[in-house]
Amino acid sequence: METPDPRVTLLLRNLDLADPSQADEMLALVYGELRALASRHMQREQAAHTLQPTALVHEAYLRLVGGQDIDWQNRAHFFGIAARSMRQVLVDHARTREAAKRGGGLRRVTLQSDVLAVGDDGCDILDVHAALEKLAAMDPELAKLVEVRFFAGLTLDEAAVALGISRRKVAKDWSVARLWLSRELNEN
Repeated sequence: METPDPRVTLLLRNLDLADPSQADEMLALVYGELRALASRHMQREQAAHTLQPTALVHEAYLRLVGGQDIDWQNRAHFFGIAARSMRQVLVDHARTREAAKRGGGLRRVTLQSDVLAVGDDGCDILDVHAALEKLAAMDPELAKLVEVRFFAGLTLDEAAVALGISRRKVAKDWSVARLWLSRELNEN
């Protein structure tokens, strides 16, 4: 991620997304980082994927500003939720494509990440989503950690800030989450 812009946290503290000028100001401040995040997500997808990074940013941002009223804590919290929103856009897109092709030769939408160290062929976004939902049912904190690390691309230090826990706990939990997810995804 880029060097953090301190204006993001300041704006988030008083953000009223019902005010179009504040929503526009917020988008202008975070667009570059959201675009970079979307590009990283799309690099993990198949080359023939029909969703482009710009469309992913816009769809995720619309969900952020049009959704529930969120008590934004800080910049890292915002990007964690933005990453979750992007993940949901990709999952919805994959489900729509799968439904449209049901019965035909489905092409898998794959994700590859050094963060999770999955097999060489990557893993299907729907498999990642299902595994993350399963992990959330067992341990919601580990699932949140995976979201901010894998989908938001936060470092261990940034994840610690975003989740309000020590870096040591993040490192320990990350080891557990990676191992669990690797096993879960490699079984599919």
